[in-house]
Amino acid sequence: MADKVKVGIIGSGFEADIHAAAFRIMPEEAEVVAVASPSPGHAQELAKRYDIPRVFQDYREMLKERDIEMVTITAPNYLHAEMTEDIASAGKHAVCEKPLCMTLEEADQMIEICRKKGVLLLYAEELFFTPKYVKAKEMADQGAFGKVYLVKQSEKHFGPHSDWFWDMAKAGGGALMDLGCHGIAFCYWFLDRPSIKSVQCHMGTYVHADKTRGEDNSICILEFDNGAVGLVEDSWARRGGMDDRIEVFGDGGMTYASLLMGNALPTYSEYGYGYAVEKAPTTKGWTYPVFEELWNYGFPQEMRHFARCVRGREEPIATGEDGRVVMEAIYAGYASAGRGEKISLPFRPQGVKRPIDLWLAV
Repeated sequence: MADKVKVGIIGSGFEADIHAAAFRIMPEEAEVVAVASPSPGHAQELAKRYDIPRVFQDYREMLKERDIEMVTITAPNYLHAEMTEDIASAGKHAVCEKPLCMTLEEADQMIEICRKKGVLLLYAEELFFTPKYVKAKEMADQGAFGKVYLVKQSEKHFGPHSDWFWDMAKAGGGALMDLGCHGIAFCYWFLDRPSIKSVQCHMGTYVHADKTRGEDNSICILEFDNGAVGLVEDSWARRGGMDDRIEVFGDGGMTYASLLMGNALPTYSEYGYGYAVEKAPTTKGWTYPVFEELWNYGFPQEMRHFARCVRGREEPIATGEDGRVVMEAIYAGYASAGRGEKISLPFRPQGVKRPIDLWLAV
């Protein structure tokens, strides 16, 4: 018990709940001892749900707690850089939810402050830990598919849980920023982190123009310097709940996996039911509730790994540097959609406050 990593959570919404639940599922390495959120009553509700002993309205007050060693950030994107700097300055390790931040300048600052303060900057990309996807990579690494030439990842649903995602000043972008960061990171990781040569992207706002200027559908093509291609498809416009899948093709074989369907119970109900189905606005009609949902996503395994990294028991496999690679590709994706052309990397436009401006401003 004494060796457990003491964790604080910033935020009290959907993702904060996932973090708290993930640590409870695999409690041997870490325990959540505090939560901070400015939303009235929300932190108290989360603390009560998961028996978290300390609650703060201001996360900076939480950072003064001497026993807290690692802090997870589940706040809106535009706050990630400032919070990471505060966490590092307090001498604590930072776990930052995706996407890493809003700009490449922020990404560089986050990496540098954590390096300077001697703390870890861990990037919360759960697809590196998703059991089905990890198995696919293990097979690829063993040569099962020969030379891999195409990796596809898609995530589609009818839109995010929290209102701030629709606000481009807080989110920085739409479906590509929110979901494409997963697919870009996955292709990059699956192929053993080759440099990205170019990005070509098409996007549009087809269903949710009444609530956001952000794109609600995106198709993104990545060319890597090892000759492989990544295809990343994302949508906030898909009705019927969540769809998340991968396909891998090599000259000697292929594999594909639907993250949810193989773990779901195809269910029809005229009346609906109490179980919350990921990104489905209703539980009436056909739905696909998933058993052991967080485990199948990889969240508990991810948080356990981060705690072990703090103790020096494992080397980080999802870092701030990974998040920066993803941010640069996202920049290039919005520029590509705006200009209608392929963007070569490295790509670092100046004066960009929100990635989506590279699309909207054209």
